Amino acid sequence: MNRRTLLNALVAGLAIPLAPIRLAHAAQRSGRRLILVELSGANDGLNTVVPIKDERYREIRPNIGLKGHEVFDIGNGLALHESLKPLDAALQAGDLAIIHGLGYPGQNRSHFKSIALWETGGDGNRAGKTGWLTEDIEGMGSANEFDAHGISLDGGMGVFTSSSGVWLSMTSLSQFTSLSDATSRVASNSSGVSSLSNQALSMILDRGQALNTAITRISDKIVVMNNHTEFRINAGELGRQAAMAANLVQAGIDAPVLKLKIDGFDTHENQYWSHKNLLRDLGNALAGLRTMLISSGHWEDTLVMTYSEFGRRAVENHSGGTDHGTAAPHFLMSGALEGGIWGAHPDLGTLQEGDMQFTMDYRSVYHLVLANWFGLEHNRFQDFDKSAIEGLLMS
Repeated sequence: MNRRTLLNALVAGLAIPLAPIRLAHAAQRSGRRLILVELSGANDGLNTVVPIKDERYREIRPNIGLKGHEVFDIGNGLALHESLKPLDAALQAGDLAIIHGLGYPGQNRSHFKSIALWETGGDGNRAGKTGWLTEDIEGMGSANEFDAHGISLDGGMGVFTSSSGVWLSMTSLSQFTSLSDATSRVASNSSGVSSLSNQALSMILDRGQALNTAITRISDKIVVMNNHTEFRINAGELGRQAAMAANLVQAGIDAPVLKLKIDGFDTHENQYWSHKNLLRDLGNALAGLRTMLISSGHWEDTLVMTYSEFGRRAVENHSGGTDHGTAAPHFLMSGALEGGIWGAHPDLGTLQEGDMQFTMDYRSVYHLVLANWFGLEHNRFQDFDKSAIEGLLMS
């Protein structure tokens, strides 16, 4: 057993933190799951949820502002981009909530820094030390009680930053099998590493052995799933990930959190068509995911939540696009929602240097998810004002 063999096993896609698995019992398992959908690059919220009757919208967006025939009405003077029409059925059924004006004090406009803030629950001053939900989710049950605490289907692990727990990064279902094989090889040669003076390597090996059981369970379920018809969603790369998520749920893989991502929202120029296509894939993927989970009987126990590093500036630029901004709306979807339009749309009459002012701290939504969805009332976001969205999730 040597360093190369060990490292080859670790780079197969398994996230192995450098601390023992923490056994905590902060809350009872709820049987519910959360599917996070990252809109990478920063989605233009103003052309997603459009204040179509506000004349100021047309004044600040004379070229990229949407016309009446390019949106569909959702009430209260608002409309959704026509590409999101597949979500209308969810909205009409009360399965979709649109939350306005999410942001945080001291907005950071760096993609790297701001997504780190969103994924760790920070503000413009500093990020958190762990993923915003990792500690609380790990408190719901040990590694022996879940197949994994969370699985990233796009490969990104920022939101799963943790020194403990079972947090996996997968880009295809087939990797689960190779992952199990790799960790088994490490475990079978453990005697050669146990005496190493390098404590970090010994600790990594211990984690690999501890996680091997979880990987084996997942692999076995994947094999069973592959003998049945798999779900497919026609929505580009996000559709592939959404279908994979539906397949994992259908296979009975027990993970409270799944994570997906769609790239391309950094629309500095020629935004009209690129944004239209991105929202088309988003709408089709989320609608398809809802349909699949309804079909498999898991929609009532699933909550889908979008997030992005920031919004775009309200004022269009000279390249037919939008630059890095502040507040943006996001979506929650579930069969257990009391959906609708939540919060206050930012006032286009009170822009600050071309930017909208956020009307709700995004961390109040994090509290909502942890407290009302997972039953974790005592979490690190419990002091954030959530009065505008209390009662959104069914108990």
